[in-house]
Amino acid sequence: MNNKSKGNPSRETCETIIRRILTTEVSEKGTNAHFRQASDFMSYFESLYPASDALTKQVQRAIKSMDMPKDEKGYFIINKTKEQLAQENELKHFIKQGEFLLNSMDSCETVFIKAPTSSLDYLIYQLSNWDLLKNNYITMVKSCNGILIYTKDKSKVLSVINSIITE
Repeated sequence: MNNKSKGNPSRETCETIIRRILTTEVSEKGTNAHFRQASDFMSYFESLYPASDALTKQVQRAIKSMDMPKDEKGYFIINKTKEQLAQENELKHFIKQGEFLLNSMDSCETVFIKAPTSSLDYLIYQLSNWDLLKNNYITMVKSCNGILIYTKDKSKVLSVINSIITE
């Protein structure tokens, strides 16, 4: 069956085709580095439907209706909304201004200190400001019946904490 004999596709059909084209582009190449505007899709649509001003306008309407964000080079981004992109950019800006460090917890070990729930905040404050323990833990997390300490040197943390518990 030859699609060239059919009339123009609906706007919804154009959106589906555009979405499929961009999804394929991203899955095959990792990013969209080809499609910036409606005219970039026209060769594909003209291979399926008769070329006409009406087809061009329908593809333009579909692009406008999809309201896709664009990356910094002007290429359409298929897998994010404009709101998601704005949120991501705000987060990137915030992180670049701060002293953030991504730290994998894969090699961390845990130490658990059982303690009354009412004293957890105070205990974390004291432990995190204790000179002997500084630089020996990644983080401390309150739990329902104590504190979990994540560290890369479990024996050192246990030794330091045991030194005050056993005295």
